[in-house]
Amino acid sequence: MAKVNNILMEKLVFWFGWIALLQGCMVKSLPYDYSASIECLPEPLAPQYGGGILRNADFSAGLQGWSPFGYASVAESVSPAGNGFAVALNRTRPYQSVSQKVYLQGDTHYTLSAWLQVSDGIADVRAVVKTVDDFVHAGGVVAKTGCWSMLKGGLTAASAGRAELYFESNATVDVWVDSASLTPFSREEWAAHRAESTTAARRKTVRLQATDSAGNPLEGAAVSLDAVRTAFPLGAAMSGHILTNTAYQSWFASRFAVTTFENEMKWYSTEPAPGREDYTVPDAMMAFAKAHGIAVRGHNVFWDQPSQQPAWVQSLPYPQLLAAASRRIRSVVSRYAGQVIGWDVVNENLHFSFYEGRFGWDASTAFYAAARLLDAGSALMFMNEYNTVEQPGDMAALPDRYLQRLRQIIAAYPENGAGMAIGLEGHFTTPNIPYMRAALDTLSQAGIPVWLTEVDVAAGPSQAAHLEEVLREAYAHPAVQGIVLWSAWRPEGCYVMCLTDNNFNNLPQGDVVDRLIAEWRATPRGATTDAQGYFEAELPHGEYKVTVTHPALNSSVSRSVKVELSAESEYFIDIQV
Repeated sequence: MAKVNNILMEKLVFWFGWIALLQGCMVKSLPYDYSASIECLPEPLAPQYGGGILRNADFSAGLQGWSPFGYASVAESVSPAGNGFAVALNRTRPYQSVSQKVYLQGDTHYTLSAWLQVSDGIADVRAVVKTVDDFVHAGGVVAKTGCWSMLKGGLTAASAGRAELYFESNATVDVWVDSASLTPFSREEWAAHRAESTTAARRKTVRLQATDSAGNPLEGAAVSLDAVRTAFPLGAAMSGHILTNTAYQSWFASRFAVTTFENEMKWYSTEPAPGREDYTVPDAMMAFAKAHGIAVRGHNVFWDQPSQQPAWVQSLPYPQLLAAASRRIRSVVSRYAGQVIGWDVVNENLHFSFYEGRFGWDASTAFYAAARLLDAGSALMFMNEYNTVEQPGDMAALPDRYLQRLRQIIAAYPENGAGMAIGLEGHFTTPNIPYMRAALDTLSQAGIPVWLTEVDVAAGPSQAAHLEEVLREAYAHPAVQGIVLWSAWRPEGCYVMCLTDNNFNNLPQGDVVDRLIAEWRATPRGATTDAQGYFEAELPHGEYKVTVTHPALNSSVSRSVKVELSAESEYFIDIQV
């Protein structure tokens, strides 16, 4: 009997592997679908990728292919419009749900989506993939009664094997599921999608024609391209140690276009005792940044975490706290208004609520309104938060939760809508790259700038490789408009991730950053025009000095050129030499 069981098991494994191979072939030519919905709709949209490897993804065949999970009661239901879906009824445990068994391919990225609704009120619903040895959180959404919300997430299968997709919620409401999808992409396919998106979002074909004074094309004219400024801001945090360390200054200024002061602009640094303000250090850091053409993000006006308040602030009674907070925002924002490109007005107000607890639920709204009045220029006003792209298991920081908080801040004071921006800290352990992309897809639907503001990766043998994955993924996503690394140097060690040693020799993480800077700013050298006087190149968005010379004419012409994202696929320049 044992021998028969072993034979059956071997056959099952063979067929599971063969099915997985076929599934990989079926999706090989699929483009990645960047779409997401942040609207709660009367009926769900069709499953992405036709459901991918899921059977009966739209429940048009009832519950075929689906099973109860965790001794749940599961039933089929139909909307008035005739749309079929599954319902997990009479739930008493978070994991009681509808599920489907699948076979995952090893070392493969999976993008996941589903539409969810609950029978009463609102509830957090999370997608979970149960593998042989783990429960993998793949994404979540705030589901509502009366309409359908889209969950978009993903995971990476480290090894091949059987798995089961299900949904869980701590609320005991009925959970409705429809239009689910789980679609595999090999790492090569994922990288190809990323490269395609990078080209579309960050580069443009520039076509130049050189002519003489009579308008005749000049063959063999030499064309040189000098990058003046890159359009995509890549930067890093810096510490006050940069003011007294010339090696740090040289290393930093030769690489980065934007910075955030790690701690020096925070309230506990600028006002260590009540009424005793000291901006000596951040003023000097601002002067250094200006001298080297480095943009600055203002970080931060307030921090909602109780333990991060100045010690003297934490126990202030309401009237004194209100006066101190008013003095703080007027002081720091007025001082640096017009000098920073953005403000982290309230830091981490999804996870913490120090000011809401003292001033009421609309404290953040009031702070954003005040910051905009004090800095009425072009500075972006960021809601800066962690785990929104890093951890699909953190229900407090789901993309849906982030957008809900953003809407509250804007709805209570509509003027806050002007210049708001999404700040995603990006403190990664082992990055879930499919989830990161899916979260960015969802957040991009807000239609406002998205930045990764404090990127680091936990220490370990794969730290540099993981950092490269994160940076490439962020740079390729069309919604992302800037990246800041959280790698401020301190002699005693960095917060989590250093780029150099104490002699400013690159660590592997620093080599990754340098390699990407070179790649993202790469321009052709030593080019010449063809027989029709044309020169063509694909350039990263940015500002360039273009110089054209021709030996027969003994003259040269230079012109400033700005290459930027636009509807046109090419940028044409006509230069007369």
